[in-house]
Amino acid sequence: MGVHDHHTEANKIGPIRYVRLSITDSRKSEDDHSGRLIESLLNEAGHCQVASMILKNDPKGLREVMKKLCEEEVDLIVMTGGTGLSKKDQTIEAISPLLDKVLPGFGELFRSLSFHEVGSAALMSRALCGTAKGRVIVSLPGSEDAVRLALTKLLLPEVQHLVWQASR
Repeated sequence: MGVHDHHTEANKIGPIRYVRLSITDSRKSEDDHSGRLIESLLNEAGHCQVASMILKNDPKGLREVMKKLCEEEVDLIVMTGGTGLSKKDQTIEAISPLLDKVLPGFGELFRSLSFHEVGSAALMSRALCGTAKGRVIVSLPGSEDAVRLALTKLLLPEVQHLVWQASR
């Protein structure tokens, strides 16, 4: 079965049920532009939001929320924020132990595409995609440009395929 056959099968699963998490110590609902962009792009593509949350940069709290979400009827969890290099940026460290599989190509492609927009600063991105308990988990930087790039060029074209594969 080739990629075109996979896409045909994956498209049969219908809208994706997703949760959006914004990991930040500084944003509130009214200025969470990246979080709202995730919702807007996924909703416009016909997918169904189950929940959205703004969480502090707290690895233990994030792990607990992730564990609970992986027991819910959710196909996709998309996070923004907490992927930088500062001491407070702990999203990747918090979620990595929960992942069953990591898709290195996601981060590699994201950094490659980012390089064309932001130059060598792209090397500081720790964007990540993987699976946990049959759910697709995506962690993106907090900038709107990064979210737009990741969703339009990587996630949206493959989201049903990713979810279909993760659930098999």
